[in-house]
Amino acid sequence: MEILTNGRDITRLPAYHERSLFVNIVVDTPKGSPYKLKYDEEIGTFRLHKSLPLGLGFPFNFGFVPSTLGDDGDAHDVLIIHDFVMPTGAVVLGQLISVLEANQSQDNRSQRNDRLIAIPIGLASRKPMQPVVAFSSVLKRAVADFFVKYNELQGRTFRPIRYAGARQAHRIVARNLCTNGRK
Repeated sequence: MEILTNGRDITRLPAYHERSLFVNIVVDTPKGSPYKLKYDEEIGTFRLHKSLPLGLGFPFNFGFVPSTLGDDGDAHDVLIIHDFVMPTGAVVLGQLISVLEANQSQDNRSQRNDRLIAIPIGLASRKPMQPVVAFSSVLKRAVADFFVKYNELQGRTFRPIRYAGARQAHRIVARNLCTNGRK
């Protein structure tokens, strides 16, 4: 895990680490956080984007895969399944394990807004840092419920379609690679 000292470097990070199947993930919102942070390219730092209602917090560290662009116009979102809180701006090497495919709608406009799921990889060992709790069907349901509630509180509808495996998660990243914010 690295902390970026110059936020502008985030836009230059590749989606994949070197020539591996591991993705670079930039943490924007720490596990348990009652607020959502978002990277602001213009000033090269993270800004407070929104706060969540009392009692609601992110179930895991949340971030994005740099050099990707999803249907919503942002880099692809990633939930990092791990027990420890990671700081905003940390760059984590991640192994994609799943994707929550979903449609998100607001004001009669619908778009795909999938959530990639990853576990962190030790930078030196290249081995998964296994969480204490496995990504089981119970945890999958809790994650989907969090995103449904999170979007509902913002006046949007989030409809989970299904969980797919690592292969589909990699297809999504590969299909949405971009350079300088453009596909």
